[in-house]
Amino acid sequence: MTGSDALLSAGSHANVEGLLQCGEFGLALLLSAVIGMERELRQKSAGLRTHTLVGTGAALFMLISKYGFNDVLEPRLVVLDPSRVAAQIVTGVGFLGAGLIFVRQDAVRGLTSAASVWVTAAVGAAAGAGLPVLAALATAAYLVVAVAVPPLTRRLPRSGTAISTLRVRYPDGRGILRDILELATQRGFVIDRLSTQTVGHEPAGAQDAGVPPDLATVEVLLHLHGRGSVNDLAAAMTDLSGVHAVVADDVNVAAAV
Repeated sequence: MTGSDALLSAGSHANVEGLLQCGEFGLALLLSAVIGMERELRQKSAGLRTHTLVGTGAALFMLISKYGFNDVLEPRLVVLDPSRVAAQIVTGVGFLGAGLIFVRQDAVRGLTSAASVWVTAAVGAAAGAGLPVLAALATAAYLVVAVAVPPLTRRLPRSGTAISTLRVRYPDGRGILRDILELATQRGFVIDRLSTQTVGHEPAGAQDAGVPPDLATVEVLLHLHGRGSVNDLAAAMTDLSGVHAVVADDVNVAAAV
């Protein structure tokens, strides 16, 4: 039999589609949705839909690699390596995860979401490869890390050098900035950088804390570090007379979730 005859005869082998393949695909769908639900409940940028699609897509690629080329395979003539698909999944999902990572105010965000997408792709690939026990075990391990570890990390000593930020809005000309800086230093924080900008004016007739009309509203951005809780500091600043709003970005808390 010539090479061309062998290729023609190979077409008699049909690709495999059955209950086993549907079960493997369904398992990937279920486990990926479990991981995605945890991210959705935490209101992350990559939530239920993203993780479910990543996991089922990875499973589908593995199923195609395993069962989708029987019509062209021929011993010693046409040989395919299904494991190469797994390597390509890792590379492709790596680019997707990179899009979830960003840097804001010298702090890295999105690492956990990117890692969860990467793990979800691995879970989907394992389910598609016919390894249901490993896929379920990886999902359980993810849930342990995502749910049980953050409370433990919050018990660890806080970083005294990591830079957190505070945004405080208040009416200008009343000496409130002095009170803000005094409160931060009293709680053991060091101010690394400070910037202010005018964000608006009080409308005529404003009655908030007796602020005169047309008084400028200032927003100060504080970059600070210390071993205390930035969120507790923000709560204390809201009690200062004249402060309109305080937004905290505690890098120690963000790193834990």
